[in-house]
This record gives sequence, C-alpha cells and structure tokens, in this order.
Amino acid sequence: MADMLDWTGANLENLDLAPFEARAGEMAARLAAETGAGRLPFLTMPYGPALREELARLKGFLKTFDHMLLLGIGGSALGARALQQAFFPQQDQPGHTGPWLWVADNVDAYALEAYLAKLPPEKTVVVTVSKSGGTIETVGQYFILKEWMRARLGDAWAAHMLLVTDELHGFLRGEAERHSIQALNVPDNLGGRYSVLSAVGLIPALFLGMDIDALMDGAREVAGPLAAPGLTGDALAAHGSFQLAAWGAALLEKGFDEMIFFAYIPLWARFGDWFAQLWAESLGKEGKGSQPIPAVGVTDQHSVNQMFMDGIRNKACLFLTCPTLPRGPKFPADLPDQFAYVRGRDFGELLQAEALGTRMALSDSGVPLVELRLSDDGPRQAGKLIALLGAATILTGWLMGINPLDQPAVELGKRLAKARMNADGLTEEKTALNAFLTADRDLRGF
Repeated sequence: MADMLDWTGANLENLDLAPFEARAGEMAARLAAETGAGRLPFLTMPYGPALREELARLKGFLKTFDHMLLLGIGGSALGARALQQAFFPQQDQPGHTGPWLWVADNVDAYALEAYLAKLPPEKTVVVTVSKSGGTIETVGQYFILKEWMRARLGDAWAAHMLLVTDELHGFLRGEAERHSIQALNVPDNLGGRYSVLSAVGLIPALFLGMDIDALMDGAREVAGPLAAPGLTGDALAAHGSFQLAAWGAALLEKGFDEMIFFAYIPLWARFGDWFAQLWAESLGKEGKGSQPIPAVGVTDQHSVNQMFMDGIRNKACLFLTCPTLPRGPKFPADLPDQFAYVRGRDFGELLQAEALGTRMALSDSGVPLVELRLSDDGPRQAGKLIALLGAATILTGWLMGINPLDQPAVELGKRLAKARMNADGLTEEKTALNAFLTADRDLRGF
C-alpha cells in the first residue's frame, strides 16, 4: 500500500484553483532560486551527512543517561514531543523503566521545581535548544539547571549538558566555548517550526532509540524532488505539497479560514500541535491566513466535532489515517445483544469504522476534506508527513503573497515581555507598556 492523498471530499468543484495552479511554473522557479541560495534547508537538508556523523558520535554518550530534560519552547519542543508520543509511547504507559524524556516548554514553576526535586543529576542530561541563544524562557531555565548541576556535580556539571544553537553567534554558543559544553548547530535559515528533522528533534529521538535514518529518508523522499535542479512547473504541479497549497489558497478565497488537523492515528495526536504552530506562525500575517485546529479521533468526535459539522461553514480539514494500525484484542463473544455487532471483532476495527464515519459525515456537512492516508505508522511515514506539510505551508504562503518564514507579531510580544522584566533598551516597548499598565482598567468581579 502506498501513502496517498485522497481528494474525493476536497470540494474541488466549488473552488477556483485555476489561478493558483497556473502559478506552478513561477513557484518552481522560486523554489529553485531559494534552495540554490541556501534559504530553504528544510527542503535541501545539506546539513544531513554531518549531522548523522555527529549523532553517531553522541549515541554512546546519550546511553549513559536515564533522563533527558529538554529545555525549549515552540518549534524547539513541539516536534520532539510529537515524535516521543508517536514512537516511544511506553514512557506514558504503566511499568516503564526508562529512558525518560522530559520537555520543559513553558514558564512553569511547578514543573521546574519538580524536575529539580526529583531528577537524579548524575543520570540526567540537559539539552538546551535556542537558535538565537537569547530565548529567555529557555535560557532562563538553563541558568537554573546550570546552577543545580554545579551544586550537585561540581566540575562535572558541563558533561551533563548539550546545547543546540547557532554555529557562530549567541549566548549559548559562548557558553559552549567557555565551559567546553558539547554543542550541535541549528543550520542557518532553519526556523524553529521547520527544524524537527535537525539536531533540534533528532537528539531526543536518538536518546529514545528511534530510527532517525528512516525519519530523514522519508523526508528526503518528499522534499528531494522540490529541491532538484531543473524542477519544472509540470513536475511541481504533480507534487502533493503544491496541490495542497493551491487547495489551501483557494479555500481562503472562499472564506474557509479554519483548518482542522484531525488525527485518526492515536499515537500521532501531538503532530496536531506541531502542525498548528507550523500553519499559524507561517501564514497568520497581514490580516490573512487560516486558524489551525488540532483534533484527535476518536476523542474529539464527542466534543468539538459538533462545531465542525454543524457550526459556521468556514472549516476545511486535513484528515490523517492509517488502515494498517494494530488490530488489538478482540471483543468478547458473550456480549449483550445490544452490542452484538462487535462480538468477536478486533478492537482496532472500531477506530477504522469511526474514522470512516467521521470522514463521510464531515464531507456530507460541507467541510472540504483531504485524507492523508499512510501505508503504516512508522518513522519513514512521519518524515514524509513532516516534509509534505512543511513544503505545503511554504508554498501556500507564497501563493498568498506573504512570507511563510518569519513571525513578526510573535517578536513584538517577546520584546514587550522583556520590557516588563526591565531589559536594557526597548524604549518604545517600555513606553507602550507603561501606558498600558497605567490606563484605567474596566475591572469586574466574577
């Protein structure tokens, strides 16, 4: 069975895709220019061979630890968490005896104090991920963990640290040089939400014993043709990522401004969170874009699916399935008559039936839907999915006329937060902050 996109319910007959499909040649030329200039390492992965060597060198080192504490936020954590849930689910199951990956991806004093109180420092490696080296939510935790390690391990503290950051610049690069801490690079022009198949996501994956070669090979299978010399408009038009991009752009013109990511592979539910950042941070600009909504089948059939099917008709759906998931135990044969229809059947059949029913019901309710049907739920397919959705997001942004690689509004919030903590400079932000804090408030009890 091949990995497929099923367009049967995509509502193509009611969308005007032609203006976007006609731009395939233009998009192919732009891809050639951007990849040739080294500005899309997500697609070309030139860092791959060197990274594989570095990860092979790290493998023995990582095996000496029982715990990995990952310090990162947004794209520095979402991909790693998705991979852990998909391919190392035993960590969340009864009786697990290690290894353990812990992800500190928020300013959460409760969680941080628990890590400090309960993790054994001598069996823990702390991985700090920040491309700029200046992400205060992440670097702030690094400061605290650094002192914690120093107090318990003395001069050996630096051997329990790994840094993933810019190759040449930033505070964390300086830390690596000052204290001889092992450090891996985040390649230039590789934004956090596109970085899961770099050291950012692959170090945690390696620690947990995942097949990182299969992940990378799957991504190359999808992304390779997009970075191939001489890519033509016809070749791009036949690629799933461009077809999804043209569909996404046409949907927006028809007012479909919410995109559901409905995962009917239970262990892959966290890919919905990864996709939400990818889609929202890339496309939500200049008053444009669609709001991503992660949903989990079967769970969300019993909650938000009411809104999907009977609410405002502004939603489209990417529907993730895999017909070859484990079949699970059988239902007992001696069930009451009202449940006779499942007697002796495999438990996993119920998930497939639920997926089919929901997919049909969404389409019947007027929700444009493309099914992403995977041949299996292995790491190669995960790599293909990551590359497909990443490339589709970039191309959708270009078709919309926006830059899918920056995040200007997010940066404003970061500057205002730093101003609140009285960081140097930021004069305009401090002025705005003072005006906000001293304004009359409309406060009401509840």
